[in-house]
Formats: sequence, structure tokens, C-alpha cells
Amino acid sequence: MGQLQDILNTIKQGNLGKALSGLENYLLTYAHPKQLEQLGRIKDDYQLMVDYWQRGFQDPQRQTLYLSLLQRAHMLATDLIMTDNIRQAPFVLNAYKRCRASRQDWSLASLRKDLEDFVSGQALLELKPEHTRAEDERQLQERHQRLMCDLFDYVWTSHTWSERVGEAFAELLLSPTVDVDDQRLLVSAVTLSLLNTFDFRKLRVLMDVYSRTTDEQVRQRALVGWALGIDSRQTAVWPEMLTLLQQMTADERCRQELKELQMQLVYCLKADEDSQKIQQEMIPEIMKNNDQFRITRNGIEEIEEDSMEDILHPELSEQRMEKLESTMRKMIDMQRAGSDIYFGGFSQMKRFPFFNDTCNWLMPFSEKHPALRDVMADERRRRILKALLSHSPFCDSDAYSFALGFHQAMSQLPKNMLELLDRGELSLIGEHMAGEDMKQPAFLRRKYLQDLFRFFRLFPSRSVFGNPFDVTGNRLFFFCEEAFRETPLVKDFVEVAAFLTKQRYKKAALCVLKNCTEKEHGERYYLTLATLSADEALDCYRKVLAQNPQQPQALRGLARALFAEHDYQGALDAYEQLLAQYPEQHNYLLNKAVCLGNLQLYDEAQKILFKMNYEQPDDQNVNRVLAWVLVGCAKQEQAEKLYTQLMETPQPDDYLNYGFCKWLAGQIVEAAELFRKYAAACDDKGFDAETEFRREEALLRRNGISDVEIRLMVDMLTANS
Repeated sequence: MGQLQDILNTIKQGNLGKALSGLENYLLTYAHPKQLEQLGRIKDDYQLMVDYWQRGFQDPQRQTLYLSLLQRAHMLATDLIMTDNIRQAPFVLNAYKRCRASRQDWSLASLRKDLEDFVSGQALLELKPEHTRAEDERQLQERHQRLMCDLFDYVWTSHTWSERVGEAFAELLLSPTVDVDDQRLLVSAVTLSLLNTFDFRKLRVLMDVYSRTTDEQVRQRALVGWALGIDSRQTAVWPEMLTLLQQMTADERCRQELKELQMQLVYCLKADEDSQKIQQEMIPEIMKNNDQFRITRNGIEEIEEDSMEDILHPELSEQRMEKLESTMRKMIDMQRAGSDIYFGGFSQMKRFPFFNDTCNWLMPFSEKHPALRDVMADERRRRILKALLSHSPFCDSDAYSFALGFHQAMSQLPKNMLELLDRGELSLIGEHMAGEDMKQPAFLRRKYLQDLFRFFRLFPSRSVFGNPFDVTGNRLFFFCEEAFRETPLVKDFVEVAAFLTKQRYKKAALCVLKNCTEKEHGERYYLTLATLSADEALDCYRKVLAQNPQQPQALRGLARALFAEHDYQGALDAYEQLLAQYPEQHNYLLNKAVCLGNLQLYDEAQKILFKMNYEQPDDQNVNRVLAWVLVGCAKQEQAEKLYTQLMETPQPDDYLNYGFCKWLAGQIVEAAELFRKYAAACDDKGFDAETEFRREEALLRRNGISDVEIRLMVDMLTANS
């Protein structure tokens, strides 16, 4: 595998001659006669081109021919890698062999006929006698399900496609005579294949389908597939990819959907965190009150049972109702913000035999699916399920889980609850979606991403698939792809980087920013970059202020950055500019006092701090700064009174500063004890006593502390550590 990967990398670098030699050595070593014959044809064409060149013939098509040979070599190397992958993974090998043994004719013409026959067969069912119609429909659905399982496996295990196969498959996915559910599923199969191994023809099929389909679900699945399938490392071999991306992103709607998709992918990653929050905080609150309230389609209603409770404690019922409604609102708000609130619950419901088939994880929900035949056989159960699912934002995978689980649980439900369900007076937890909202592209895309997320997190054999949700991989944050750099999408890079920063994916955010062209280096670019790169922060803030001298965010950032560099005068100047704009801003005034203290301008600092202390005597941050300023100007008694208050709820730095106060007051043992407490409080970042003392060397010198005494204190602290 390593040898083939090296050859593929050589091809990506455009070095065809070296790649052909490597392929020949590999094929002769491992005995691949069919592929050796294929290589021979590529070598013959390459040699013919070389001969013409050596004879001095001018060939205007030479570059095009070289690129074509490079692509043929790329496909050969890719197919060899795929063959090795299939052989080494028993699950993939079994899927590969099983589906190919299931039928003899895998031509697209034959497949298309079978898919079209299914559509016409469904239409003809209406003409059949009523007493045979149900059985005929059962057989038709079962045959079709077997076909789709085989075809799904055939596609995702397929090798690279030729131009002809790609064009024919695109037409199949766009044909109005093929069932849209089949097209949706096959788009997912192409996506899985593309995520496993790059194939430009499959990528182009997904782009073509995205641009031309009339079905929004097919369109959104195709968008997810090609966006995650982009690989900038392939552009030297497949430069047409850049042209296609230029064309696609010229459309404003496409750019908007790509931006939304990048953000939705990040929300998928929060599923575990959200599930934990729901399980530990929200579900217990709901369960605690489940015998007093019921959740109806019109909201939460109280179950009237204990009238004496209402008489004795009328306020309790209202409080419980408010708390339950608050919990429900939080859950719905999470859902509206993009959270996957159902992942935790439904992740435990993927053990039905239904999920043994790979295709069923990404199968569009249909009540006609053969696996739901028993579920839907009972008219009452079918009616309840349809009502519950019609306005519930489940992804397809969870809808199947719910239907299969409901089939088992229905017989155990209390009679009164069944009656409420049957009348539509009970509903599922979560936001109830209107019909039009459930057709919106962003909603359909979110549902599909949740299907994919469940597949890549829960499918038993998921390790054989290229996982697009891997934060260490190169697919999840597709805005980092250099292939997008010269497209109109670059206008959205800064906004996406700011979003990723907010979501704490700073490495990815920095990658997206670095992908920006210089044209996009505006104010928001520099402000975002400053939060991501400490080394570049000062320069970024100064560039913003050069264009907009009063920009408050840049001034705040500049002040903090200068303070961190111990440039207290520069930080003071920045805070004074901020105070000129926002004279009532408490924090700016306090930070100004801190800078004055560090500049040893104690009188000015005290004026500010005493006034702030008078106006807000309980503000511990003011007391904290004031205490340190008092230490600086040798007013140890006053400082100690403040530190005594601060020790009631101390912060780590309080121990350190109080230690200096005690030391300057000559209380050596007490000072050492406070320094030890500081060390214990900040052990995650470490405590270097000598470094801390040298940082305050000027303060110690002014108060008569000599080098020897500093050394003795360091020794005292390290002796018992």
C-alpha cells in the first residue's frame, strides 16, 4: 500500500515518467496481468508522444495529451489501491463479492430498466384485482429492496468510473422515470465511494446532479457529497475541478448553502455534548413531572388528579409547570440552533436487524419499506405513526428506529395513552415542524447530515469508510481546501473562520483564514486572525487602527496585547482612547488604573480606584487592583485589610500578591505560605518562584529586599517542594 501511495503522490505532482516506472515495477512484482496490459497501452502512448517531441515536431495537443495520460495513470493507481483495500477488509470484500454475484448484467442500461420497471409496476398495482394487490405489492417491494441493497453496495465498492459511465449514471440520477427515493439513496452510495477514494468522475456526477435535479432532497444529498469530496491535492491531475468550482460558486445560492453546510457539520460534532446535557439535566426534569403533565400538540397540559394539593399548595403546580415549560423551551431552542437533540436517545435503537444492511442507514424513510410491513399492517398503529412522524424533525434513520421501536412498545402502552395518541392529543418532545418548514433546503440538509453522522458513529463496520466527521482529517472543514481559494466562495471565508473560532475550532479557523486571498484582508479578517494567532495579534490590531483609529474591538485587543508584552504605557494610551469613546465603561477605567499602577504612577491610580471603591464598595476586582496599588506605594497596612477581605473568596493571583504584601511587611513565614498556596492553585501552568520574583524586582528593591533575600525565599519555597 505504501508503494502505491508513493506512486499516486508522484502522479499528483505531475511526474508521469517516474510514475509509469513505479507502476511497472509494482505490477511485475505482484502479478497483475490485466492491469499490466492497461499500463502497457499508457506507456505506448507516452512513448509515442516522447518520440514526436524528440524529433522536433510541434504538437499543439501535447499538453492535453500529457494530462490525459496522467489521468489514466491516476485511475490505474487508484484502482490498484482500491483493490488492495477490498482484499484487506473482510466486510468490504464480502459486500463486493455478494452484490456482484447477485446478478449477471450490471450494465447501466439493465439497471435503469429495472428501476423504471419498479415505477411502472407501482402504477400498475392500481389496475390489479383488490384480492391480489397486497401480495403483488409485497413481492414488488421486496424485489426492489433487494435490488437497491445490491446496487448500493455495488456503487460504493466500485472502482473509478470512465467518462461514459459517469455520464450515464448522472442521467440515471436525473431521470424523471426513476423513483426519487432510489435516486436519493444512490447519491449517498456515490458519496461513500468518493469519500473512500477520490474519483473525479464521481465528484462531477454529484456536481451535475446538484445543478440539474428538480428534487430538493436529491440536491442536498449531492451538495453534501461533492463538498466533502473536494480534494485540492488532485487539481494538478484534474484541473477541470477548479473550473467546475468556479462555475458552481458563481451562484449565490450555492455559496450560501456551502456556508450553511460548513456550519451544520460543526453542529453535528456537538451531538455527544448536547446528548449529555439532555440526559443529565433535561430528561430527569421531564421524568420527574411525567405523572402530572402530558405533552400535547397544543403544549403542556396538567393532569387534574389531586384537587386537595391545589387547595393546600396552589403555587406548587404553577412552579412545576413553569419549570417543565422552561426545560422544554431550552430543548427546542437547542434544536433550533442546530443541535442534534435526538442522537443520544436513538443511538441506542440501531440494533434492529434492519440496520444490518448498509443501505438502510441512509435509506429515505418510506412506510412501504418491507421492514415496516408488520408495523404498518395494523391500521391504528399506522395512523398513529404517520401522525407522530408527520411533524417531527427526525432524520430518516431515526424515523425507521422510531417506527420499529414503536411496533414493539405499542402493546405495552397504557390504554388511555393509546387513545390520546390516536386522537392526536399527545406528541413527541421537540419542535413541531410545519409542512413547509420541513421542505426547506437547510432542514433537509440537516436531516441528511444527521443520517450520515449516525452511520459514521454507530455502524459496526464504520472503520472501513472514510469518515468526514473526523476533526483530524481533511474533509470536515472543507473551507480549508485551497481549490476554493480562487472562487467567489472566498468572500465567505472570514465569516466562516469567525464562526469556527466561536465554536472553539481555532486550528480550523486559522486554516480557513490562511486560505484567504489578500483581497479579503479587511477589518474583520485582521480582528479574527488576532484572536487566533498571538504572534500576529499586535500587527493585526495596528493594521485595523491604521484604517479606523477608533475601532473599539481593535483598541481593546491592542490594549490587552500591549499589556501582555509589558508595554504598559502603550496599553494606557489605548484605554484612554477607549474611555474617550465610552467614559462610563467600568472595565476600561479599571484597566487604566492597572496600567498606571504598573507604571508606578500610584497617585493617579489611587484617585481612580478610591473613587471606584466608594461608588462600588462590593466590587472585588476594584478591591483587588487597589490592594496591589497600595502594596506598590508601600501602604502595607491598608493593603492587608483589603487582602483579608479578598481571602474569603480568593483567586490564585490574590495569594501571590498578598504574599508580596506580607514579605514587604517583614512577615517572611506568612509570605512563604501564601506563595505555596499560589503554587498549589496554579499547578496546571506551573509556578517558577524566581521568575515571579524577578518580574517584581523593582518593587522588591524599592522596599529594601536584596538579591540575597530573594535567593533565600526561593530556597525556602523549593526546599519543601
